[in-house]
Amino acid sequence: MSGLGPTGTDARHRQARQVLAASYIGTTFEWYDFFIYASAAALVLGPLYFPNVSDFAGQLAAFSTFAVGFIARPLGGIVVGHFGDRVGRKKMLVFCLLCMGLATIGIGLLPTYQQIGIWAPILLVAMRIFQGIGVGGEWGGAVLMAVEYAPPNRRGLYGGFVQIGTPSGLILANLAFLGVIALVPEDQFMTWGWRIPFLLSAVLVIVGLVIRLRLEETPVFSEALANTPAPEKVPLIEVLRSHWKAVIAGGMTMSSTAMIGYVLIAYVVSYGVNILNMPKATMITLVLLASAVWLLTCLIFAALSDRLGRRRVYVAGAIGGLLAAFPIFMLIDTREPVLMFVGLFILAVPLAAMYSPIAAMLSELFPTRLRYTGNSLAYQVGTLAGGAFVPVIATTLYQVFGTSMAVSAYIFVWIGLGLIAVYFVPETSRVDLNHPGS
Repeated sequence: MSGLGPTGTDARHRQARQVLAASYIGTTFEWYDFFIYASAAALVLGPLYFPNVSDFAGQLAAFSTFAVGFIARPLGGIVVGHFGDRVGRKKMLVFCLLCMGLATIGIGLLPTYQQIGIWAPILLVAMRIFQGIGVGGEWGGAVLMAVEYAPPNRRGLYGGFVQIGTPSGLILANLAFLGVIALVPEDQFMTWGWRIPFLLSAVLVIVGLVIRLRLEETPVFSEALANTPAPEKVPLIEVLRSHWKAVIAGGMTMSSTAMIGYVLIAYVVSYGVNILNMPKATMITLVLLASAVWLLTCLIFAALSDRLGRRRVYVAGAIGGLLAAFPIFMLIDTREPVLMFVGLFILAVPLAAMYSPIAAMLSELFPTRLRYTGNSLAYQVGTLAGGAFVPVIATTLYQVFGTSMAVSAYIFVWIGLGLIAVYFVPETSRVDLNHPGS
């Protein structure tokens, strides 16, 4: 027995490390695909796909197509979560990677309005829907691969490896656009250079597939499947019937995090370039550096959530966000790169504290047989409510009030809503994922 125990434990730990690496890398690639669209929407999609309107209307139209991806994300979470709860996590992650990757490559090959007229924005929206479906199902499955493999006292940390895929994907996306801007002349950037980051997704899809096809199903799901007479026929119905409070409270908790994230991801670049007249490369570099801060602090807060609890870490981040809401744009409005980075820094740290516990928190709210559907639905509904229309709302607020303080007020109010919502989420860090009935 003494010889078998360590061997089995070592094999489990080895598989867990492989799962962590696969979850992190695969999620990074998925978010890269999703976020290069944000950069393109801020920089080029307006004039290329909506040329017959004013600059302001074109920018709003481009950001509206960005929002379409969010509207499709709950659909992806529901459909992919349904099969993820019935047939397993691994198969659905492979599907999500293909769905996202092929849609991203399609955008890179898509003709502009000048070439095919109205079909250009229509096809752009269609590709964005497929991106939304892919990323909508991706997060829940990647989180469950990590959390369901984790030791009970490290689920927050393991889930944190999926969470850092978000800033990692953002960094890759910004590096791709920064490289293209540096190497391609402005006129050529607007004609074909912007397509390069989208087409690079082909390489990432291949690498991601190789990694994910080697994974095994999680022991928690395999055990639940073996001990359950039959999986739920329609997991969504049971989630909405028995766990609707968890979906609403968890979703609203996520919504504040999404709002902060998409101020950083999508709005700041547009604001800096179009309102402050800062160079594109400067704004992308600043967002890239802030994303590095987000990445480096995220695992720290994820580990802390295992020791202090999910809610305490989230609340600390939310309070920090409330204190930073108005100084953020005061610093950005100076047009001094160092001070602008300080503003983004004090945005990124509260974001990391609020975002890092979400993976474990939402997963721990639902039993195994419903977990893929439940955590995906809560996450994607929250992201839709809080993040989808951030660029549109922030752009409109500035246009109406003529001051960035209106955007800061928007940030302050939405963080406050998240702070209220988290008090309706039970502390889950000591929950047993294998409890009876799971």
